[in-house]
Amino acid sequence: MNLRHLQFFRELAKTQHMSKAAENLGISQPSLSYAIKKLEAEVGVPLFEPDGRNIKLTQIGKIYLSYIDNSLDSLSQGNAIVRQLTNPDQGHVNLGFTYTMGQRLVPELMTHFKAQKENQKISFDLGQNTTPQLLQDLYNDKYDVVLASYSEFFNEQEADNVFQFIPIVKQAIRVAIPVDHPLATKDKIYFKDLEKYPMILFSKNSGLRPLIDKIIASSGIKPNVLYEIEEDYTIAGFVANGVGIAIMPNLPLLNQDRVLLRPIEDNTTSHDLYLITKQNHFVTPSVHRFHNFVRSYCRQTFASAKQLI
Repeated sequence: MNLRHLQFFRELAKTQHMSKAAENLGISQPSLSYAIKKLEAEVGVPLFEPDGRNIKLTQIGKIYLSYIDNSLDSLSQGNAIVRQLTNPDQGHVNLGFTYTMGQRLVPELMTHFKAQKENQKISFDLGQNTTPQLLQDLYNDKYDVVLASYSEFFNEQEADNVFQFIPIVKQAIRVAIPVDHPLATKDKIYFKDLEKYPMILFSKNSGLRPLIDKIIASSGIKPNVLYEIEEDYTIAGFVANGVGIAIMPNLPLLNQDRVLLRPIEDNTTSHDLYLITKQNHFVTPSVHRFHNFVRSYCRQTFASAKQLI
């Protein structure tokens, strides 16, 4: 069915006058008459009938018009949304990120991005989760871009074949201890100091777990693991209540009245954070602009100064 014929039909239904409708459409009257006859042949019923010197809709034509109006209006709205999304100054970004990034990095990125005049009309939808779930949501197009940890595999294949991982910043690794813990009085803390205390680890669902496992394996200690927990602030809550200690990324906004985050002197590992997108996947200009901003901002603010978050 020809879209232009539907538009011709709606105009003729509005004017109920062949020559006036043709004039409004900028076509000849024979062309309009041909289009209406072809449309009527396709639907199999007459849509107009004579009304003196003019024409009017048949009863079926009136019913058909309501559906054509809805369809053309929906299409018009869809076209407007596409134009908006492809406008780099008025688009939309669906952004997913891990829990720890919500404390500093994501708010800082968005504040500086939106501070630029050309970006003020770009809107965001935000979501948080673990790295594996964020990658699944990115794959399913829930997100345009994800800020998360690196993952070696995704759905039993190499993740690099599905996603592009761009390193943007490094996050410091700390040991979390209660303020009244024996380790709190030590000037410097080493891995060997941790071994005799109960420990809380990130769960296997967390994107941080492979890194923490690697750090523990390289340290040579054998931790006494009590619990495995997915979310970092929940881990901090258990630490605050004296349940155990934990190796975790730095949490800049954590209230350290009850939990201390101390460096581990013989740890040389940091947590690499990535900007992640789907391989060979179209992104709108506004999303592409946000990509470039994140990379540029992190390079200038963190990488050049060798600063950890």
